[in-house]
Formats: sequence, structure tokens, C-alpha cells
Amino acid sequence: MKTIVICSGGLDSVSLAHKIAAEHELLALVSFDYGQRHRKELDFAADCAKRLGVPHHVIDIRTIGAHLTGSALTDDIAVPDGHYAEETMRSTVVPNRNAIMLTIAFGLAAAQQADAVAIAVHGGDHFIYPDCRPGFIDSFNAMQAHALEGYADVKLFAPYVTVSKAAIVTDGVKYGTPFGETWSCYKGGLTHCGRCGTCVERREAFHLAGVTDPTDYEDPDFWVAATHAYAAQEVR
Repeated sequence: MKTIVICSGGLDSVSLAHKIAAEHELLALVSFDYGQRHRKELDFAADCAKRLGVPHHVIDIRTIGAHLTGSALTDDIAVPDGHYAEETMRSTVVPNRNAIMLTIAFGLAAAQQADAVAIAVHGGDHFIYPDCRPGFIDSFNAMQAHALEGYADVKLFAPYVTVSKAAIVTDGVKYGTPFGETWSCYKGGLTHCGRCGTCVERREAFHLAGVTDPTDYEDPDFWVAATHAYAAQEVR
């Protein structure tokens, strides 16, 4: 299956790229610059493409991202600290981001005669991001079948949509993903902050998977308190 992978440079999408390269025919990686404060993630996507020997397409949609206001990822709004499933993490939603990116990626896939577009959304995303849920994936797949009918047959491949991030770490080990060469932190500093939702999720995933986390965090222990606080809140 000739596949294009949407790759942000994060742990999930880089692991997916390695999985596709091992199991299918990886045609290219496509990344999006939408004005995200953690734009440095694109450098990690570029490194992944180079490592896997495929083209890396960076699509500039900053003019679109500038209008998707209200998100801590694109506006002058502080990225919240805490567990990734907390209500405060809704401030990191970029409206319709995946739908926009996937639409462009499907056009690219059709033009390049690819069989599939792969995206690394996973079960942990369901709490906060509506465009990471199985219903969205199924509906988008159906919509694209109509959009490209008679021109191309491109499928949406989302193998992680119902599994945890810890399962992705386990899968990444299987396919030799170099986790230290991925970027997750939404704050985009010199090192992972260890406090934002995506850092907490990353650190917790390695712990649950029983895999050594090679990531350098500014606050390497915050995830423990954040996870316990969220668990206590859920009990109440």
C-alpha cells in the first residue's frame, strides 16, 4: 500500500512513519506549518524523512492558521500545565485542524497516485480533540470516497485511533523508532518542559509501556503529581 504519512515530528507520527516504512511502501511525509508556537517539531519531521529516505513536503498554511484564533498553540495564550485529559487542555484545540490537513493530504495523495494517507491520532486524544475520534475518521474516509470518486481511490489509515499512547511506544520499539529524535512539547522551548499536557502524556506513556524515556525534561517529575491529581479528580 503506497502511503503518505502526515508527520508532525512528534512521537506518535514518527512512530507511525517507521511502522508504515516497515509494513507498506512509504511514499513521503507531509507536515504543516500553521503558525504553531512549537514549530521546531517540523525539524524532527524533516529528520525522520531523511532517515527513512523519502521526500518531506512542508505545506505552509500559516495564513489559515492565523484565522483559527483562540488556541494556545497559535495565539498569545499560555499553554496550560497539567494532565492531558483535563478540561484546561481544551485551550490547545486548533479548530478543524485535522480536517484541513487531511483534505490537503488527500489531494496530494491523489496527485501522487498513493493508496492511503496515514495519520497518528490515538485513543488518548479523544478526551480533548473531536477530530481525533473514530467517528471523525470514519466520516472523513466516507467523505473523501465521494470527493475523489472516479478520479482516485485513497483510504484514510489510522491504526492507532483506538489505542493508547503507551501502545504506540510499544509499537515504536518494535519498528526501531528513535524516540529521542521526536518532539512533543507544545511550549517549543529548548527542551521539553515536562509540565504541559503533551509532555505529561509522553512521560506517562513511557512509564506505562515499561520503556526507558530518553527525553530531557525541564521538570522530569511533574507528571507524577499531575497524573495523581487527575486520578483523584476522576474519583470525585
